Amino acid sequence: MPVTEFFRPRLAASGYDYPVGVPVFEHVATCVIAVVAVAQRDAFVPPGWPLLLGVIASVAPMIADMVRTGALVPRPVLAAVVIAATSLLMLDPPATQFDFAPLLLVMMVGEVAATSGLAVSLTTLAASLAVPLAFAALGPLGGAAWLYALIIALGWIIGRLMQVQLRLLHQERAARATAAEQSATEERQRIAREVHDVIAHSLSITLLHTTAARRALEQDRDVDEAVDALTDAERLGRQAMADIRRTVGLLGSGPSAHRPEPGIADVPELIDDFRRVGLPVDFEMTGDLASVSPATGLGVYRISQESLANVVKHSPGTAAAVRVAIAPDAVTVEVRNRLATAPGRTKGPPGTGLRGMRERAALLGGDLRAGPDRDGWSVRARVPLPGGSCRPAFLRILPGMS
Repeated sequence: MPVTEFFRPRLAASGYDYPVGVPVFEHVATCVIAVVAVAQRDAFVPPGWPLLLGVIASVAPMIADMVRTGALVPRPVLAAVVIAATSLLMLDPPATQFDFAPLLLVMMVGEVAATSGLAVSLTTLAASLAVPLAFAALGPLGGAAWLYALIIALGWIIGRLMQVQLRLLHQERAARATAAEQSATEERQRIAREVHDVIAHSLSITLLHTTAARRALEQDRDVDEAVDALTDAERLGRQAMADIRRTVGLLGSGPSAHRPEPGIADVPELIDDFRRVGLPVDFEMTGDLASVSPATGLGVYRISQESLANVVKHSPGTAAAVRVAIAPDAVTVEVRNRLATAPGRTKGPPGTGLRGMRERAALLGGDLRAGPDRDGWSVRARVPLPGGSCRPAFLRILPGMS
């Protein structure tokens, strides 16, 4: 079994998911320091074996952290064992000027600081600093005690910085996950708006075509007119299916092979679709089409489409007027119609059409207003072009409109 695969589940169980190399390096370094400290005292041969056994006891809890499955060895237990073993070694000072035994405290303090709370790590630091300072007071260490104390404190600082860095890394991962989730939610909402616009428009026109075909057969017995109406309904149905497949296909990662998104140049064709089903539409578009970006053109197209679909749904039999004005600083689209007065006017539960139009305009930096206008209903949207400006967003919704 690879070393990383052996240690990884134990790191995960400990709650501190450091890279595998960090604890492996710390434990190997501890073992090396222990061997050097024992060798400085000639404890590999009698009568120094008690010192060797003490060092083995100090290293064992650290190794147990990585070998056993589950939580870490309790930090107070680890600190007590290592402090006792280091004190045992320091009772027999080596002949060399620098003693490696206090470095065991450095490694232990660093591990505790990296894998426990602030209170436990500070208590461990204080107990570890007491060891060289106590031996300095007794005489064996002298001035070197302050150097050992400084190194032990440095070990605590490094361990604490490692834990802070790990927490910051976790916060960054959580922030990225939240951002990815928000991005996915926004994409789903955008696709939902696209599907809603396609279905609302296509179904409205298709139903009008089928109604015309039924009346042509029932009242006029005109088969040719019925066939023409059904042919248009079939064409629009196929176009709607293609648009839905293309829109849903945006969920995939590969390039789309379907027709491109509609733009402002497709608005006249949209108007013709509504005219063919009997909706009188007075249309006018002025300005330079080339100055409108694809995103802005798609927004103008969808706003016009949804507005006319609402006319068909809520005010059947009334005329509509569409004005698209492209100025150097902004594009303005306005759709007006008279309110239906017939008792057969359709009324349904509030939908998401106006909300979707408002969101489209806001995403493009513009605003949209919708509501009663003299003796009718109007929808007016203004979207700024590069270098232009737009007023704050405002929306007025009439109950029953979708």
